[in-house]
Formats: sequence, C-alpha cells, structure tokens
Amino acid sequence: MATFESGLRYSESHEYVRVEGEFGYIGISDYAQHALGNVVYVDMPEVDDEVTAGEEFGAVESVKAASDLIAPVSGTVVEVNEALEDEPELLNKDAFANWIIKVQLSDPAELDNLMDVEAYKAHCEN
Repeated sequence: MATFESGLRYSESHEYVRVEGEFGYIGISDYAQHALGNVVYVDMPEVDDEVTAGEEFGAVESVKAASDLIAPVSGTVVEVNEALEDEPELLNKDAFANWIIKVQLSDPAELDNLMDVEAYKAHCEN
C-alpha cells in the first residue's frame, strides 16, 4: 500500500517536490515506486543543468519498465543524490527520503500548479 506524505507538492506524473527555502527536492512518490517495481537505474541530470516544469529531466528504470522523470518545477540543479548511482533501489526502500535532485527554484509560483497531498491521493485513486 502506497504512503502519501503531507507538506509536499505533487505532479500528475507522480513526482514530488519538497520545498525548503529557495530550494526544491524532487523525487518520485511512493505510489510511483510501487507501480515501477524494483528500481535498477536512475538517470539524473548534472549539477548546473536547468530543468523546466513539465519537461523530462531523467528517467527511472525498473525490472519491468522505464519511466521518464518530468520536472514539477523549473530551476537549476544544485545537487544530485549520488547514493542512487550505486543503490537505485533506495527509491523502493523510501521514496520520500531518497530525493533525486535538488534545484534552486526559478519560479516559486509554479508550485501553485501542483497538487497537495489530498488532491494527489484522489488523483492516484482514479
């Protein structure tokens, strides 16, 4: 059973963003990692790359599928979760603790286009 974390903003493509000041930590939801199954590889951008809301920034591959990662917000990548390079399965263990990229938000107003936890739960049930 998927868990849902309050205080995050969610996209329809199952990425989340946790905002801390001017930064956003982007990852995939627990619902998404359950749907993917055992994650075997995470393709991430480089530090200083720009990501744009609604556009692909990488991919997650599992034993049964590959799924593009779609940026929920725009910004500059300031950090990538290097632990995922050696242990992509960390996304299966705790999708919320194991974010994929940290970005400096370029347009915080984009957060208003994302769902809160209740809206995302309803989205997943449909």
